[in-house]
Amino acid sequence: MLKEKTYGIHDGPVVDTETGSPVNEMNGGYYDDTGAVSGESFAYGDSTTAKIQRFAGRFSIEQRGIERVPESERTDSNLYKIGTMWLAANMVVSSFAIGALAVPIFYLGFVDALLTIFFINILGIFPVCFFSTFGPRFGLRQMVLSRYFYGYYGVKLIAFFNVLACVGWSSVNVIVGAQILNAINSNVPGWAGIIIIAAATFFVTLFGYKVVHAYEFWSWIPCFIVFLIVLGEFVHSGQFSNIPMGVGESEAGAVLSFAASVFGFATGWTSYAADYTVYQPSNSSKTKVFLWTFAGLIFPLCFTEMLGLAVVTASVNNPTVAEGYDTNIGVLLAYVLAPLGRFGQFCLVILALSIIGNNCPNIYSVTFSLQVMSRWTAVIPRFIWTFIGTVIYCAIAIPGYSHFASVLEDFMLLIGYWLAIYEGIALTEHFFFKRGFPGYDISIYRDASRLPPGIAAIVAFCFGIMGAVMGMAQVWFIGPIGRLIGTGYGGDIGFPLAFAFSAISYGGFRTLEKRYFKR
Repeated sequence: MLKEKTYGIHDGPVVDTETGSPVNEMNGGYYDDTGAVSGESFAYGDSTTAKIQRFAGRFSIEQRGIERVPESERTDSNLYKIGTMWLAANMVVSSFAIGALAVPIFYLGFVDALLTIFFINILGIFPVCFFSTFGPRFGLRQMVLSRYFYGYYGVKLIAFFNVLACVGWSSVNVIVGAQILNAINSNVPGWAGIIIIAAATFFVTLFGYKVVHAYEFWSWIPCFIVFLIVLGEFVHSGQFSNIPMGVGESEAGAVLSFAASVFGFATGWTSYAADYTVYQPSNSSKTKVFLWTFAGLIFPLCFTEMLGLAVVTASVNNPTVAEGYDTNIGVLLAYVLAPLGRFGQFCLVILALSIIGNNCPNIYSVTFSLQVMSRWTAVIPRFIWTFIGTVIYCAIAIPGYSHFASVLEDFMLLIGYWLAIYEGIALTEHFFFKRGFPGYDISIYRDASRLPPGIAAIVAFCFGIMGAVMGMAQVWFIGPIGRLIGTGYGGDIGFPLAFAFSAISYGGFRTLEKRYFKR
């Protein structure tokens, strides 16, 4: 006997009621559309939500939120779009600023900082590449997939941290963009620059997945050209300084702390990874998805961070460059491009607007974290949450521009360790308990009684926090282990300790949890 099976807010596919198996099969192989929601269903009914969705549909605004994407709607078969998506999100002035930290903040030499950027970025983007392969396989957003690691209720904690990350980094990034606009023209106040960049970001993310991908497909090109111009102008200036590598304990501590900043920026996309591959067909090659993601991340991260590193070496012998960095990254870039006059100012505008591409993933993905919080937040359409998220980060950034920009950035760096904890628990569950992709029962993604209880994950998360606290070396706090490394400001090993503490403790607690709850 066949009938329609109900799943939460929307109806799911036709299933066999005796076996619970989906009726659909594709290409003679495994194919499960259980719990998938067709795009047409969002506009059904007379409720206020349905009316809003119908109105949005007239303008081709993506109506889908955390609902699973059916195979029939996974039509985005161009894998290179995955690469250009991450290429544009990282070919930005924020990445340049990460590389520029090496000399004035961590007092590193050129070669040691260069090697740190290269190898740590490779390490940081691996989880992003790996979880990107989950999107085509399951058609679920990253936060919904996280229910298989943290449980139906435990994932709400992860979603909360992800909301903080999305909103917080959007605020930090938009302040950087506004500072650049102000460096070009002091008559453009900070609040105006913030609103300009935020409004443009909102317009792109409002329309959803396809428009975000379309924008990112092209937006990296002018940014790349401008960075090449920055490189050419800096080389022509002859101000590069090959700062020698340090030695001893202070060098070790400085390298580890700089590595933490590089790793945190690179791995920060992990909690969004599957969001940008959910419309890929389920038979997409996992290897190709992984490699396109890797290529789209490694090139812009290494290029922009190494460029930022090279430019800031001039601060050693040029007080003007040092003063420019101390003011903000926009003043430093303005100094490099000053010989180009008006054209140099135009280039700075392009770099300021690169923040749009940087913030698009934050503001598009924050909606899914908000929707997994509760049943009532799931009912609110994605595009409304996009607007609310934009208003919130503008409300933080506008006063933050003048009063607490550095404090806000320090806070975001402080909470960034949660990503290592997330990865430690998720990867342990995937490889040791799920034993790969076949271990996921896609039919239970909305069923709290059949998903993992989440107790082990939450306890392990607390152990991960303990590891991060013990190993961190931040402006506000230096942990007891971090203090033992290097001299003065210690060395930051918060990320590896957070990962290790969470992964190891989760392995033990999850074993006990499975024995007791049988799930």
